[in-house]
Amino acid sequence: MTDTHDRQDGAVDAGATRRPGIWHLALPSILGNLSFTLVGLVQTRVVGELGTEALAAVGAGQRIFFLMQAVMMAVSIGTTALVARAWGANDRAEAGRVTSASLVLACGVALPITLVGFGFAGQLAGAFGLEDEAWHLAEDNIRWLSVFNFSIAVTAIISAAMRATGDAWTPLWVAGGINLVNIPLLYVLTFGHFGLPALGVIGVALASGLSFTLGGAFLLWLWLGGRIALPAGVSGALVRERMRRLFDIGYPAAMEQFVIQAGFMGFLVIIGNFYGTEAFAAYNVGVNVLLVAITIGLGFSVASSTLVGQHLGAGDPPGAARAGWRCMIYAVIAMVAIGALSMAYAEPLVHVFIDEERTVELAVHFVYLLGAMMPFMAVDWALGGGLRGAGDTRFPLVATIIALIFVRLGLAAVATALALPVEWVYAALVGDYITKAAMLGWRFYRGRWKKAIPA
Repeated sequence: MTDTHDRQDGAVDAGATRRPGIWHLALPSILGNLSFTLVGLVQTRVVGELGTEALAAVGAGQRIFFLMQAVMMAVSIGTTALVARAWGANDRAEAGRVTSASLVLACGVALPITLVGFGFAGQLAGAFGLEDEAWHLAEDNIRWLSVFNFSIAVTAIISAAMRATGDAWTPLWVAGGINLVNIPLLYVLTFGHFGLPALGVIGVALASGLSFTLGGAFLLWLWLGGRIALPAGVSGALVRERMRRLFDIGYPAAMEQFVIQAGFMGFLVIIGNFYGTEAFAAYNVGVNVLLVAITIGLGFSVASSTLVGQHLGAGDPPGAARAGWRCMIYAVIAMVAIGALSMAYAEPLVHVFIDEERTVELAVHFVYLLGAMMPFMAVDWALGGGLRGAGDTRFPLVATIIALIFVRLGLAAVATALALPVEWVYAALVGDYITKAAMLGWRFYRGRWKKAIPA
C-alpha cells in the first residue's frame, strides 16, 4: 500500500474504495452532536425554571439512563468497527449483515434494560441521596425515559453503521429532525399548552423519547427501503462467527460504558449525599456549559473510529495510525479553543441556566476545572475512538477502570473523608483525565491495536 491512503482528501489507489477525509466525517458528527447539545442546553434552561430540585432530578435521571444505555452503546461500537472494516475491504454485503446482526442484538438487550428502569426507578433514583422532592422527580424522569430504549437502540445502531460507511451527513439531517420535534414538544409537555397538562420532568422525558421514536422510524425507512448505500435484508446475518466478533468487541466496550456511567454515578452519589442538592445541580450545569467542547471531541472520535477501521480493512495499518494521530491533533486544537472561551465567560454562561447564588458559584468553579482538562479529554476521545475502531476495546476498559474508579473516585473519597470543600471533590477529575490520556496515548503509540481483529 502507498501513502495515498492517508491523504486527507480520501484519495486511494486505483480500484480501492475512496475513503472520506477527517473533516468529512468529523464535521457532520460535530454538527449533529451540537444540535443535541443545544437541545440539552434548552432542556436545562427549561428545567431550571422549575427550580433546583427539578434540575438535580433531571441530572440524576440522565445519569441512570446513560448507565442503562451502556450495553447498547457497546453494540454500536462493535457495529462501527466491523462495518468500517468491511467497507474498507469493499465488502458491502458484509457491512449490511453486521448492521442487521447489531440491530437484532441491540433490540434484544433493550427489553430487560427497559424492565429494570421502569420497575426500579425509585430505587435507582434513591442512590443519589437527593431530598424528597428531587428524589420523586428523578424517579418519574427515569421511569419514562426507560420506555424509549428500543427507539434509541434503532437510532444509535443505524446511525453508527451509516457513519462507518463514510455517510455522516444523513445521520446529521435525521438528528436535526429529531431536535426540531423535541424542542416544541419539550415546551408543550413540560409547561402544558394546547389543552395538555403540565407534566414537568415527565414531559422532558416524553419529549425526548417521542422525538427519538420518530427519528428511528425514519432511519428504518431509509435503510429497509434501499435509500442509502448501506444494504439491508442481507441473508445469513445471524451466524456464529459474526456474532462472536460483535461479542468480542462489544463486551469490553459494554463493560467500559458500564464502568464510565457507574463511576460518574458514584461521583454524583458522593456529591449528592455529602454536599447537597446545590453542589449536585452545579455539577450538571457546569457540564452543560462545556458540552460544546465535549461534543467536538465526540465528532473526532467518530472520525477516528471510522478511518482507523477503514484503513485496517484495506490492509493499510500505517494509514490507520496517521489518521488517528491527525484526529487527535485537530481535536486538541478545537477543544482547547472552545474550552478557553467557556472558561473566560463562565459566569454569564452559568447564569443562563440558574440564578441561585451558591449554585452559580460552584458551577463556575467546576467550569474552570473541567475546562482546563480539554486537551486531555481530546486525547481520550480521538485516540480512544481509534482504538475502538480497530476493535481494541479491552485496553480502554482497563484505562477507564484505573483512571475513573481508582483515581477519580479515590481522590473524591479522600477529599470527602477530610471534609474538604466540594471544589476538592470536583478537582478529582483532573487526575482521572490526565491518567487516561497518558494510558491511551501510550497504547496507540505502541500499535498493538493494529492486530486486534484477525483478517
